[in-house]
Amino acid sequence: MIANLKHHSMTPAEYLTWEAEQPLKYEYFQGEVYAMTGGTLPHNDIAVNLTSALRGALRGTGCKVRMADAKVKISQQGPYFYPDIVVSCDDRDRTAMDAICYPVLIVEVLSPGTAGFDRGDKFKFYRRIPTLREYLLIDAEKVAIDCYRKGNSRRWELIAYPEDAADPENPVLELESINFSCSLEMVYEEVEVRGE
Repeated sequence: MIANLKHHSMTPAEYLTWEAEQPLKYEYFQGEVYAMTGGTLPHNDIAVNLTSALRGALRGTGCKVRMADAKVKISQQGPYFYPDIVVSCDDRDRTAMDAICYPVLIVEVLSPGTAGFDRGDKFKFYRRIPTLREYLLIDAEKVAIDCYRKGNSRRWELIAYPEDAADPENPVLELESINFSCSLEMVYEEVEVRGE
């Protein structure tokens, strides 16, 4: 969840210098900075569940999973976002100190206050990253995951889980970008959701 706490426009360089001295994380979008506020417990549980599964599955593959505090840079001019989970398989990101520039997978756990932005403008900017192959949006209030996957024609295809799963009764999330699959049950393990 984000809240705009700064009201004067900043350049990307000013933002990077200023944010490095702040006790909180701030996203940077169109010259404005937005404080990253805490999410709900279900939001956190989902992020931890998926990060844990990804970390184990990607060990030794050359891909690295990071969560929450990993800033993603769209371009030198911004924007700069903090997704819930980001995976990069690029050597340049393995040694990066400030921001991830070459992600293959970005995951956002949706909250009511940010869902529209995550699906709209944020995704519009994420699509500019040439290495990005999948963008995952996970609902924290009900069992529902949207996976946007860049196809061979460079068009983005939507796979909606559980509806588009091979077996909707026992849905399995498939992430082609990193050759990973897991049950939706694992993503939502010990998470209280409202249902349909």
